Amino acid sequence: MAQGLYPKQAKRSSYDVVIVGGAMYGASVSWWLTDCAGFDGTILVIERDASYAFSSTAHTNSCIRQQFSAPINIKVSQFGAEFIKNFRSFMGGDERVPDILLQSYGYMYMANTEAFANTLRDVQVIQQAEGAGTKFWSRDEIAAAYPFYNLDGIIGANHNLVDEGYFDGGTIFDWWKRSGRERGVEYIENEVVSMQKNAAGTAVDSVTLKSGEVISCGTVVNASGPRAARTAAMVGVPLPVEPRKRYTYIFDAEKPLDQDLPLTIDPNGVHMRTDGAYYLAGGGADEHTEEAADYDDFEQDHSLWESKFWPAIANRIPQFEAIKLVNSWAGHYAYNLLDQNAIIGRHTKIDNFVFVNGFSGHGFQQSPAMGRGVAELIAYGEYRSLDLTPFEYKRIEDNAAFLEKAVI
Repeated sequence: MAQGLYPKQAKRSSYDVVIVGGAMYGASVSWWLTDCAGFDGTILVIERDASYAFSSTAHTNSCIRQQFSAPINIKVSQFGAEFIKNFRSFMGGDERVPDILLQSYGYMYMANTEAFANTLRDVQVIQQAEGAGTKFWSRDEIAAAYPFYNLDGIIGANHNLVDEGYFDGGTIFDWWKRSGRERGVEYIENEVVSMQKNAAGTAVDSVTLKSGEVISCGTVVNASGPRAARTAAMVGVPLPVEPRKRYTYIFDAEKPLDQDLPLTIDPNGVHMRTDGAYYLAGGGADEHTEEAADYDDFEQDHSLWESKFWPAIANRIPQFEAIKLVNSWAGHYAYNLLDQNAIIGRHTKIDNFVFVNGFSGHGFQQSPAMGRGVAELIAYGEYRSLDLTPFEYKRIEDNAAFLEKAVI
């Protein structure tokens, strides 16, 4: 999306739905609202940077998996896979819309302790019960299918080649914006700097933009990604979401593998996968010591490649001892400090303030189901497709974590 493509000013002074943030979730929720039968409200999406250069959306690795421990997370990803594979159909059969390929080279979730191997066995049973194709493999089974791994210290792994892998999320994002605007969704490049509540404090009456305009609203959606806590603070609501830096590296191998590399989640915290003619690796600096990043800090730490990522890659796949770094970048997870799961739904007291936040790295793959669910909640007052109540904000107030064992 080119800088300046959105106008700066809104056409109206009042909208039924105002969405703060126009990246993947602002685009998803707004598009799904236009797809809700009977909903004909006005929708304004406010995006602070229409280039999206520093958004989580621009830095995503566009992966999808069903290897979660909570059944609702599995169902959310299953709908994501259905949406990706039937994208044109979901977009109304528009012949301009391209088909999206879900490249199912799978995930390989490795365990190096008996305790974690038992956890993988337990969640495999849950995933299988939900219709996922996950299998628990012994070390010997891994070696037979993927002989290039060095499996020293590895006890077993969960593996699934059905609807797990990579997809072109950028195209989905572009078409949600394009189709939404054609259906009447209004996007502007501006920034919300404050919100005004009614006298009782039970609803947001209006938002004030950096340019000075005041926009009245029926519903406000916080789709602000890593900046979600700032948006929530405008109505006096605490939100345990902060930016956490995640690093991505694209590399070429002197001796490429003769088969696809599944998205391999190494016990040391590094993940790697096939990426077209190249390979991709990613992860954080140190999950035990990391802190919140500054909102504008996207500086790459080049020492991490030498000290953490390259050694981990070469250890797990000896054939990758001779590799060349092609590209790298740092992006932000919208990290939910409570339980690393999404926070969606209405606030318990400010009824027209809606969350779609805290995806902690799962945002792209969950955006079809979560965007649809939030749109249903706004349009109909209830979730109609999937019951997404386990993700609602009330658990934040209650400090009641929604446990998900399979967090990367």
